[in-house]
Amino acid sequence: MPNIKSAKKRVKVEKRNNLRNRSIKSEIKTAIKNFEAVIAEKKADEGAKLLREASGIIDKAVLKGTVHKNYAGRKKSALAKKLNTITK
Repeated sequence: MPNIKSAKKRVKVEKRNNLRNRSIKSEIKTAIKNFEAVIAEKKADEGAKLLREASGIIDKAVLKGTVHKNYAGRKKSALAKKLNTITK
């Protein structure tokens, strides 16, 4: 347990940020799962809608500093590639 006041505050802040980050990462995973479920059913129009939603969620996570921008780009690219395989 920390003794210094600033270290005690850091513990509180890290706990709060950890909860926020876990929530955001869970939201990303859920959006990706929903997208992949629709892609498995070969529904391109609904997949395009879910791709936009998932991309928005991922972009917000980057702005909040939860995930790295390269991670976001890689995920969005992979999702778009999956959508393109069923539209062609």
